[in-house]
Amino acid sequence: MNTGINLKEKLSKLEEYWSPRVLGEIDDSYAKIAKLKGSLTWHKHDNEDELFLVIEGKLRIEMKDKVVDLSAGEMYIVPAGVIHNPVAEEECSVFLIEKKSTKHTGDEETERTKTLSEQLRPI
Repeated sequence: MNTGINLKEKLSKLEEYWSPRVLGEIDDSYAKIAKLKGSLTWHKHDNEDELFLVIEGKLRIEMKDKVVDLSAGEMYIVPAGVIHNPVAEEECSVFLIEKKSTKHTGDEETERTKTLSEQLRPI
């Protein structure tokens, strides 16, 4: 990569909520962005941690034993095996770091689930 990635520019091109797009690779992980609105689904990733960094808006990460509320500039790492449900009452944009083995909705398959090939489409 010879130039930086403008996150706001890339986010402005995303038209679909809950459809992460890969920006690049970090060793065995992907750097992704996504626009979120509404609720995804309760799910877990048995063997992968998941980093959420809020770029704009607010994100609530619901877990069985607690809730984490994030605003722009804040991040949270959901540990592997923790059942969680990301929720954005209003449009929210996030930066994600996930292992390449991480399935979008983990152990659940819904109409919002995106395959890796969908996430790898150019923005």
